[in-house]
Amino acid sequence: MARVKTFNTTDIMQNASKVFNIDDKEIALINCEGKFYAIDDLCSHAEASLSEGEVYDCKVECPLHGAEFDLNTGEAVTLPATKPVKTYPVYVQDGHLYIEMNEDA
Repeated sequence: MARVKTFNTTDIMQNASKVFNIDDKEIALINCEGKFYAIDDLCSHAEASLSEGEVYDCKVECPLHGAEFDLNTGEAVTLPATKPVKTYPVYVQDGHLYIEMNEDA
């Protein structure tokens, strides 16, 4: 596992998100009520960017078809999505956000 430095905590407004690119992979870093989460940015149902969706109640809503994903587990909690998205541990250190990724991710 490797910790990857991403954004400053102040770069992501509350109940908003920002995309971080690493090795051709897009990860949505999300601030939900002051707590930070990281999930794959691509919806598991259709090719839509989850970082463009609404954030509330520890979920993100896909902007294309309205599927909601739990930010803790990545589970799809509403249709039309049925498959989860990958989540990543997030750490805050010295005002920066770090995500933990597998070396082969």
